Amino acid sequence: MAASLNNSGSARLLTALARSSVLYNSFESRSLHATAVCCKNRAARIRIGKGDKPLTYEQAHHPHQIAHRKGWLSQHTSNLKGEEGAAERTVEDVFIRRFMFGTFHGCLADEVVIKRRGNLLVVCALMLQKMPPQKFYFLIGYSESLLSHFYKCPVKLEIQTLQDKAVYKYV
Repeated sequence: MAASLNNSGSARLLTALARSSVLYNSFESRSLHATAVCCKNRAARIRIGKGDKPLTYEQAHHPHQIAHRKGWLSQHTSNLKGEEGAAERTVEDVFIRRFMFGTFHGCLADEVVIKRRGNLLVVCALMLQKMPPQKFYFLIGYSESLLSHFYKCPVKLEIQTLQDKAVYKYV
């Protein structure tokens, strides 16, 4: 029966089914709900607590305050007009951040800042003093040589060590 229906037959079948109690009852409870638009951006925001949660400088400032109160974590010229390779730089930055997090596991005190100056790649990081200095020196040399080999350019790590995480404020 369904294969032999034409446009008028299918229209009559749909109207008959729509009038029947089976479909009417299933569509009866559905309706259109409209609520007010919520224009709040909640990404990367720290909730206010009792004042006992320490925040770093990067966590204390909201994302919309980048370039006003805090700087970018990646500095390069690929975003300028006429320059190419912005997507490649972003992928490289993600790899470098993951590499640093895995190499210096548990020692990163804050976010890694990546700067590109000509052909030189500079990686700046704050580290916690959880390892002996000899191991830090070995891992710094290991990271510089391995990243230089990967990216075919000189890589320099600028590391500062801290006893504890630098607390900017408590929330």
